[in-house]
Amino acid sequence: MIKWRCIKTLMKLLSTREAADRLGISKVRVTILIKEGRLPAERVGERFIIRESDLKLVADRKSGRPPKQATKQKVEKKSKVKG
Repeated sequence: MIKWRCIKTLMKLLSTREAADRLGISKVRVTILIKEGRLPAERVGERFIIRESDLKLVADRKSGRPPKQATKQKVEKKSKVKG
């Protein structure tokens, strides 16, 4: 019988923890990306497995929250007043 570690190594599959470590984000954030459909994954029991090659789909994402529209407008108004 083939063991899980052998399959995992041959197919280059990652757990959510391993994916999080490689992306420099939390395990919870990886799960959110999976549920949003931004990071493909397969469910095995209660866990997700992720292909190593799929990490490139989210590797270049911007970190943090996008700025609120109101904040952008305040910054633009301030720069117009100064300049």
